[in-house]
Amino acid sequence: MVTSNDVELGGRGAAMAGRGARWRLAAALAAGALLLWAWRGGARPAGAQLRRQLDAPVEGRELPLIFIGGVPRSGTTLMRAMLDAHPDVRCGQETRVVPRILQMRQHWMRSPKESVRLEQAGVSKSVLDNAIAAFCLEVIVRHGDTAARLCNKDPLVLKMGTYVLELFPNAKFLFMARDGRATVHSIITRKVTITGFDLTSYRQCLTKWNHAVEMMYQQCKAMGTDKCLLVRYEALVLRPRETMRQVLEFLQLPWDEAVLHHERYINQPNGVALSNVERSSDQVVRPVNLDALDKWVGQIPADVRADMAELAPMLSVLGYDPWANPPRYEATADAAPAPAPDKRPP
Repeated sequence: MVTSNDVELGGRGAAMAGRGARWRLAAALAAGALLLWAWRGGARPAGAQLRRQLDAPVEGRELPLIFIGGVPRSGTTLMRAMLDAHPDVRCGQETRVVPRILQMRQHWMRSPKESVRLEQAGVSKSVLDNAIAAFCLEVIVRHGDTAARLCNKDPLVLKMGTYVLELFPNAKFLFMARDGRATVHSIITRKVTITGFDLTSYRQCLTKWNHAVEMMYQQCKAMGTDKCLLVRYEALVLRPRETMRQVLEFLQLPWDEAVLHHERYINQPNGVALSNVERSSDQVVRPVNLDALDKWVGQIPADVRADMAELAPMLSVLGYDPWANPPRYEATADAAPAPAPDKRPP
């Protein structure tokens, strides 16, 4: 069964036996993306009408899209449910399609052979960018109800955030961060399959969490504070009103009390649509609560706790105390440092 995050977070990838099926899917997605681009105006029958400029972006790339990302089990589903309760926003369920098409593009760009093949075939960067943007737009726009602001919650898209910002320059990103110990405990106990994560080892999963969250943190940092907002899960559940005010202000959306009561709009028209296959659906049917804050306390092996600062240095970067057991999340919720862009000499 495909579970919440078969999309690759990093490492050596899945077993050889599954590669053929995945690449057949990848080829189908690629063909669909290019056909969709052509259908939307990339190539028209000769003589039918003037062909648009090859470098002109496809319609829709100027939309102020919202992307919610983060390591799985970090509060991305809760955030999207709270935003879905806002009358001006529609996120909808995970599709998994958007990160996969972006990962395909990464594969093409990293392979000199594939890059040359594309260039020789006349598929320039602008052509490929338009094709991928059109594919993503078709999924984001059409997989749910219409709304003034459209949102995509596929957590791993943030790994490629700077490229997504190239495609959609008016987009904004919410980076959901959570204490890695709580995230890993949730991944292991709920048996959330993520490529490269060994669900029998807290030590290995914490190392993988650290690598993944560092990658996302650097992407958020590179985009800058006007494009990417770091939101702590702990702040969201401890101080939902203050945190959501900050989120809506960042997204340039008006305040609406509905975001504090998402559970009232579950599976209602223009409300919060849930998927039966998303692991967090059974949790977001409830009001915002503190139940999951410290379930990990007392569950991590002593030898792993002793090495926590070395295993997961990103805990300290994100403002968590690697030695606190149990932690003081109230203090964490008060301080919300966002990643600042690197300073470059003039």
